[in-house]
Amino acid sequence: MSERWIDLDGAANVRDEGGLPVGDRTVRPNRLIRSDNLQGLTPLDVRRLVDEHDVRAVADLRTKTEVDLEGPGPLTAEPRVTIEHLSLFVEAGEHTDVVAAEEDGPVLMPWQEREATETERPSIVDIYLRYLEDRPDSILAALRLIAYTDGATIVHCAAGKDRTGVVVALALDEVGVDRDAIVDDYVRTGDRLEPLLARLKASPTYATDVRRMPDEQHRPRRESMAGFLVAMDEVHGGTANWLRKQGWTEEDDAALRKALLAE
Repeated sequence: MSERWIDLDGAANVRDEGGLPVGDRTVRPNRLIRSDNLQGLTPLDVRRLVDEHDVRAVADLRTKTEVDLEGPGPLTAEPRVTIEHLSLFVEAGEHTDVVAAEEDGPVLMPWQEREATETERPSIVDIYLRYLEDRPDSILAALRLIAYTDGATIVHCAAGKDRTGVVVALALDEVGVDRDAIVDDYVRTGDRLEPLLARLKASPTYATDVRRMPDEQHRPRRESMAGFLVAMDEVHGGTANWLRKQGWTEEDDAALRKALLAE
């Protein structure tokens, strides 16, 4: 598994999904890459991703609030890379404006605004299922970006754990990757937890949110992704069934399989 990590100076949690088992086949390398925030990429990082890993598209799952606060990332200046912003949160109107708790106070992210109105704390599986309920359009767009891009697609959010974990898991589950391997891949973010949290704490956008809980509580748990995949079966009749109810077609499925599966 160690060779799947892509070590960059400007991101901590970057790995290629290539090599994951699909029956007697595997996922192709340089087709699906998952990552944390890409704002800190160096010029050398950009060249490595574009030239060595054939990156041609980015599915940015962050909210408009995050994108506005962080500003244009280095890959936006790369003409060969298409970037699509595909928030997994419902945002007021078309987008959510940046909201501060007080004048010059900490920024409230969309998930914090939601938490403030909820009477019960949802489980992580509930949160993951809510992504599907709130933004099926973004999820389908991300999967289609992976399927139809001639090259590698990076899927990322802030940490590369929750939002990224759900979209990547759905893509992998749809093409038949072994579910134990999907769970194993999800928890690998924990191997980079310390440098990942250090980066987030150094960002004015994320520092307050990350510090709301002890570092160890940010660690991905096997039961979170395993529970989500079980819930996909129990609540939605499986990933394939849910996708098709949202408008995912057999042509989309064939394209995703062609993009991801090695011969």
